[in-house]
Parts: sequence; structure tokens; C-alpha cells
Amino acid sequence: MVRFNGLRAYSKTLGVYMLTLGMSFLGGSAAFAGDCTTGCTTSGGPNCCECEQVFKNAGCRLTDDLARLTAECCNSAPSCVEESCVEDPCVGDGCTDSCPTCMWNTGDPWKLVNHDTLNIGGFTSFGYVSKPDFTFNQPGDQSKLNLNQFYLYAEKVADGSKGLDWGFRFDAVYGTDGSATQSYGNRPGTWDYQNGYDHGIYAFALPQAYAEIASGDLSVKVGHFYTLLGYEVVPATGNFFMTHAFTMYNSEAFTHTGALATYAVNDNLTVYGGWTAGWDTGFDRYLGGSSFLGGFTYGLTDSLSLTYITTFGDLGWFDQGYTHSIVATYDATDKLQFVGQSDLVTRADGVQNYGTNGYAFYTINDCVKLGSNFEWWQNGNDDDVYMTRLGVNIKPHANVTIRPEWRYQWNYGAPNGVVAVDDDEASIFGIDTVITF
Repeated sequence: MVRFNGLRAYSKTLGVYMLTLGMSFLGGSAAFAGDCTTGCTTSGGPNCCECEQVFKNAGCRLTDDLARLTAECCNSAPSCVEESCVEDPCVGDGCTDSCPTCMWNTGDPWKLVNHDTLNIGGFTSFGYVSKPDFTFNQPGDQSKLNLNQFYLYAEKVADGSKGLDWGFRFDAVYGTDGSATQSYGNRPGTWDYQNGYDHGIYAFALPQAYAEIASGDLSVKVGHFYTLLGYEVVPATGNFFMTHAFTMYNSEAFTHTGALATYAVNDNLTVYGGWTAGWDTGFDRYLGGSSFLGGFTYGLTDSLSLTYITTFGDLGWFDQGYTHSIVATYDATDKLQFVGQSDLVTRADGVQNYGTNGYAFYTINDCVKLGSNFEWWQNGNDDDVYMTRLGVNIKPHANVTIRPEWRYQWNYGAPNGVVAVDDDEASIFGIDTVITF
């Protein structure tokens, strides 16, 4: 069993530690105006006054100490500022002309149905790539505009905050990404795999169909659902980049069938655990698949979190083995974020592969966000594959995101050139537009 072009057939295994990129940005300047002497008294001396707050929407991230320095009559006052500049006026509502505001992306996104008990929505992703990247974009997809994903979902969220509750979720997708999203861990003709859903480079897939119950901080879903492994996901709305990392495409499951429990131990720790019928199964148990899926997410600080997810046992079409994915997320500032990921995959036959990814993101304003990624993926045949991406997310509307990116990928030692090494073939440009509804 392979994922599209056979890169997946190299198997997937062993993990090293994360490799991250770095960039640093610092922002925030302000100008204050006003007459602090208004309302001042002289009974306590020339430096004693009762000031009113005059610093209104005038700058970003200034402390009371700095505010006192800018108000001459208040140098000795306990505090001249009644309201500290604790929130960034350049984020969200109430922006001033001095802030890098986004004039077009206003209002909240709309959905088909957004009810307390029922949500129905979806999105479309139309995209272009100049050359195949050997993940979701295959030979035959490139150099033309394609419908990558037309996605629909319906859900009722199980809310256990007031006691026992139930819910469900059903997802369907059509497009060039459909074939890779099907349950190819099934026997042919089962659920959405080789069941008449393929139409050339386009295909249907049914990646989620589950029921859920919840009570308090515990919830359990039973059915067909997306994996917990990794940082990148299948739906276009869950990723910064249009293209995908080799690690995500080759060293992680996409979906499972089984039962999965989620328990919020406290505000910092959430644990997961359950049984699945192996990798990429849709209501089938191919080759006797039976495996554990679980792990935890832990908030080490307010800005740093760590997620560890593992699958092990009989993984079905993928053989018996062990895999894990470790993702660390660090919010350096309210605008700058780093993500590091390390994946390990090892099979019972001794085949291993692993991958590391480093991401950096910088939010300019509500409309523009910058991103970068560097990856090292080892494909199981001692071939080292490298990839880097630079991209921008542009939101001209709350329901629209445009994602241009430049990608460069190369490898050493691959006898069949699974990734081209010359400048012409390895440099890829891609762009898509995601419209939610």
C-alpha cells in the first residue's frame, strides 16, 4: 500500500529532535498628547497632581512608568495612569491611525448554519502549483488551476459542561486531495476506498463520521476520525501553507477507525487514549489491525506547550510498529510564534524513517501573516530529503484566505531521484484561495 506516488512505500520510522528556524521582530511605538496639569492642585507641591487619563488609543504596550515620564507634572505621583496599556490597541477592535490596521478584513466569518446545537459549513480550495511536490500535489496536478478541496461538514458538539451530552460529526471532501484522504488502509471496495469514488485526478473521500458523548471534562468519540499525529492536517483551513511537509504525508496516518477518549485533567494538561483498527481505516479492520492511539498536551508556561502523540501495535496495512509525533509550540510575542516537530516511525521488519520540521510565523495584522518552514525527512532507505517553504497568508475578507508560497526541495543519495535536485525542478511556486462558508 502506498500513498499516491510511492514515497509512502519507503515506510516511515525513527525520530530525531526538532529543528527550528528563527526570526525576531520587535514592535511598538507610541505618541502621547494632553495637558496633565488640568485639574492639578498645588497643596502638595508643584509635583503633586490629580491627573485624568489622557493616554487614549495613543500607542502600544507602554507601561505606567513610561507614561509617568511623559507627563511632567506627575513625576512623583504614585500613578498618573488610571488605565494601563495592558492590551495592544493594534490588535482587534479600536485601532487608531498609527496602528498597522487592516481596512478590508472586517466583521466575523459567516457559516451556512451556525446554531448552538448544530453547525453546517465547509470551504473550497482552488490552487495552482508549477511542479509536483510529491505529497498531495502529484504529476498531472500541476501547471493548471485545480479544485484541491471542496469540503462539507455537519456537526453537533458534545458539551459536557452541564452534564451528559451527545454529538456527532460527518465530513466529505471532493477534489485532487480526495484520493490521498480515502481510507486506503481498507480492503478495496470498503467505505470510500476503491469504491467508485475516483474520477481521474479528482476523487471523493469521507474522512470523518463519528458519534461523541461528553460529561464534564471527559469526552469519547466512536467511529471514523482524523489522526492526532503531527502538526499539519488534511483540511486546507488548518494549515498555513498550501503544500505539505514530507513528514506529514509519509510518516503519519491521516485517519483512524475506533474509539478515542479525551480528558482535560486541568487547565494545563489534556490526555488522550483509545483503540483503533490501525492506520487509515474506514470502518474496516484490514489484516487484523489493532493499535493504541493516545498521548497528551501539556502547557509548560503560558506561551509554551508540548504535545506527544503515539500509535503502536498492529497498524494494519502499515505492519506492526511504533510511531510518535512531538510538537512544541512557543508564542514568543503576541505576533511571533515558533513550532518544532519531530516524528519517529519504526516497523517490526526494522524499516525506520523520521522527520523534523521547524516553523516560524509572524502576524503583521488581521490581514497579513508571514510564515517559513524547514524540513529534514529521512525516507527509510538512508536517503535524506530536505525542503524549505516561505509563504504569506492574505485575508481580504473574514471568509477568504489567499496563500502564495515558494518551496524548494532537494535530496542526496536517492537513486531514482524521488525529489529533483536541479534548480529548475526543485523550485516550486504554489498559490491557492480558501473560501469558507
